[in-house]
Amino acid sequence: MTRVDFYHLQKQTLEQVLPKLLEKAYSLGKAIKVKVGNEERVEFINSQLWTFDDTSFIPHGSKKDGFAEEQPIWLSAGDDNPNHATLLFLVDGADISPEDAQNFERIFNIFDGNDENALGLARGQWKQFKSSGLETYYWQQESSGKWIQKA
Repeated sequence: MTRVDFYHLQKQTLEQVLPKLLEKAYSLGKAIKVKVGNEERVEFINSQLWTFDDTSFIPHGSKKDGFAEEQPIWLSAGDDNPNHATLLFLVDGADISPEDAQNFERIFNIFDGNDENALGLARGQWKQFKSSGLETYYWQQESSGKWIQKA
């Protein structure tokens, strides 16, 4: 069964949180897809992942980089999955149907809790996934930035 984890950003930005979560997911040795809300943001995040930390390296690519099948982490605004990812990150309002979600072992839905549109979209996705029988979890940041699972 697919597990969907919702990460409610409050104290940090996506740009601060995403690299850390991707590093942790990458350490599992599974292929990853990051579905981004639009193509402009794909390239912004692509660049940001190269420069977020001088001591860290997260191998990734996008359509601009090519070699999609060989990329351990694939960034795209589309529904493609050329690297046969089993882990999916949804960012910037990206969405997936409950039926398509079942093609992944785990989904990380990261949304900005300070943005009413993002909050509304995440609530709708939660209801959809929950009613489809997917295993759903909700994580919220404490003031320290630590993630706490909420009921």
